[in-house]
Parts: sequence; structure tokens; C-alpha cells
Amino acid sequence: MSVRTETRGRVRVITIDRPEVRNAVDRATAAALLDACQRADADPSVAVVVVTGAGGTFCAGADLHAVEDPQRRNRLERDVRGPMGPTRRTPTKPVIAAIEGHAVAGGLELALWCDLRVAADDAVLGVFCRRWGVPLIDGGTVRLPRVVGLGRALDLVLTGRPVDAQEALAMGLVTALAPSGRALESAVDLGSRLAELPQRTLLADLAATRAAFDRPLPDALLAEHDSGMAAIEAGGMADVARFRAGGGRSGAPA
Repeated sequence: MSVRTETRGRVRVITIDRPEVRNAVDRATAAALLDACQRADADPSVAVVVVTGAGGTFCAGADLHAVEDPQRRNRLERDVRGPMGPTRRTPTKPVIAAIEGHAVAGGLELALWCDLRVAADDAVLGVFCRRWGVPLIDGGTVRLPRVVGLGRALDLVLTGRPVDAQEALAMGLVTALAPSGRALESAVDLGSRLAELPQRTLLADLAATRAAFDRPLPDALLAEHDSGMAAIEAGGMADVARFRAGGGRSGAPA
């Protein structure tokens, strides 16, 4: 099972469980992640969702080793299902990312889909897909500026540089830090505290705050899809092949 769930009080924990590939997400994992998130959102006993990864890593993004297999590669259709799973859906409940290790490329986009991000103090975040020529297509260009501001977002999007946990906290990319190995416990504790608050007004304010931007999020996500797909169709898969062959490793140009 590539995604597993457990319930702690009124908090549903959803874990990407592919540590052998740093929790990279293929088509089946994306579908399982979307299903788990939708089930949690529909469950009246659940007040808060926590998304995390197994084995000391949050998520390394899409599984690039699946791109040549049509049964395993991530979906690229222009619809409400994101390549990483839930990233084009808007849940009704608060979602918290519990980040250990790396949250990069599509993994960063998945973390940005969450409302709050609790990171281990040795975590690393970044738009690492910049290194191998893969565009942001799971909400990164839409949500990152909303979280950290346009200037900082452009810095991260254009350079693809790593951001350590302390800098991420300073720029607002993460909400709180936890000792290494304790991000999940801290996120669940935060979720439990949110679950104790009056839910009707909490959910109303959550929805209003998410909507407080000029362009409707669904429209912006599909516009991002169009831009990213144009880049892929113009030769992006050749860049992926170069990365798989060894180019772009450790931050070197592909």
C-alpha cells in the first residue's frame, strides 16, 4: 500500500509510504492520496487532516522513473485531478503538512496545498524540478507567491535552490519547526488544538481566507497546467531523460 491512514482523535494522518523512492508519487500513489484525502474530508468524525511521508522524507515529487510507463506515470490531463493527487481540489477542513527530510519539486507543491506546514528543524524545501526541466504543475506557481510573496517565490521558482528549515520559517514557507523526527507529533498536536475550537466559524474563516485572492484558484491552476504542458510538449521529457541518465544530480545543470 503506497498510502496509509490512521486516526488520532479527530485528526486523520495520511502517510505516503514509498520510502524506497523518497516517497515520490506515481499514478497509483496519486490516486490513493486523492482518495484518502477525499475520504477524510467526507468523514464527520475528522476535523483536521495531516499529510506526511514515511521513512524520514516528506516527498521528492513525481516519480520520474515512471514516466515511460503509461500505467504508472502521473496524470497530465487538464482537469480537477492534479498529477500529485489532491492538489487541484479544495478540502473543506484544515490540512497540515508534517515535513521531515525533503519536500521538493511536486513534494513542495503538495506541502503548499496544505494550509499549514510543520517542518523538522533539519528539513529542506525547494523547487528542485528546476534542475531537470520539469515545470510546476501542481499549484506551485499559484500557491507559493500567496504563501511567501512574489519576490521570494520568484527566487525559489527561478533558481531551484534549497531552502533550509530556518530560512523557510523566516519567510513564512513553513508555519512552525519541530525537532528532527518530531514533525508528525507536532503537526498532530496542532491539529488536535484546532479540532477543539468552534468548528463552524473556523471552517467559514478558512474558506474565506483561501478565497481572498483576485484570480479564482481553479482557473489559476488550469492556467498553470496549460503553461506547464506547453513546456513539456516542447521537449520537457528530453530533460527528464537527461536527469534519469545522471544529469542535474546534486544541483548540477542537467
